[in-house]
Amino acid sequence: MRAEKITTANTVHHIKPLEDYPELALDEDNLESICPTCHNKEHPVRGKKKPEKGKKRRATVLKSPANPNEF
Repeated sequence: MRAEKITTANTVHHIKPLEDYPELALDEDNLESICPTCHNKEHPVRGKKKPEKGKKRRATVLKSPANPNEF
């Protein structure tokens, strides 16, 4: 409840920026649910800049085998 009013929080915000701390992407201590208006206030330049050529967002996907002792 950032703006002293109750609204639907349907946006996940990374407290420490994902660009600077990719290892915290799914760390629950680094995530908070906020409304889109509050999220836009956190990122005022979002959507105003065109992405640089050749620069894309990256995601690291980790796969591991299931633990056979669990079944």
